[in-house]
Amino acid sequence: MTTKSQSNGIPGQLWLTMLSLISLLTGCGRAPSFSILGSFFPAWLVCIVAGIVFAACANRAFAYWKLDQEIKWSILVYPCVALFFACTLWLIFFS
Repeated sequence: MTTKSQSNGIPGQLWLTMLSLISLLTGCGRAPSFSILGSFFPAWLVCIVAGIVFAACANRAFAYWKLDQEIKWSILVYPCVALFFACTLWLIFFS
């Protein structure tokens, strides 16, 4: 059984749902972004690209020191390394 709101006749459950959805949208107010050649890119995208570049550099460093032969599951390790660098950059510059 739904209860009626006293103020405007909207059912109480619908009112609560609307308020919770509106509160979720408050986080979308201002996202950090960069202007690259006139287009705005979100900062998380820049951090992901930088993380991938740093993971490629880590791959080259591992190959130089011959540590890449010790990594058995490289298809899982290098995306995790890229994610580590991306999250670290995000925390350093945007938190």
